[in-house]
Amino acid sequence: MITDKDMAAKSRKLRGLMQQKLDVRGRDLRQSLRRAGRRLPRGVRKSGAALMRAEMLAHNPKTARQIDAEQVQQDYDKLYNHLHTIDVDEVRKSRLLSITGAIVANIILVAVLFIVWLWWRGYV
Repeated sequence: MITDKDMAAKSRKLRGLMQQKLDVRGRDLRQSLRRAGRRLPRGVRKSGAALMRAEMLAHNPKTARQIDAEQVQQDYDKLYNHLHTIDVDEVRKSRLLSITGAIVANIILVAVLFIVWLWWRGYV
């Protein structure tokens, strides 16, 4: 049987990893996972939802008996392993390249539209 302290420790570790790797802060696991959103794959989000449910059930001793300890450990391992493998530098680099690419594409589009406008008005 998983106790409230065990779930709190697991939640604290996962929130720390999310803050470190995804720069996501939250007062509890639910808020951290909600803020992480689609930065986590679908399967990892489902594991996070199962952990949130287990954390809620662990608060009450009667409902804590409903928790499957093996499934909680599997979900925890899945979420932990995914967060542990994220390379922060690579995420920053890809985000910077994505923003730079969008800006360059917009500048090219504006330049082409300006040239088309000049041609249409008869200046070119």
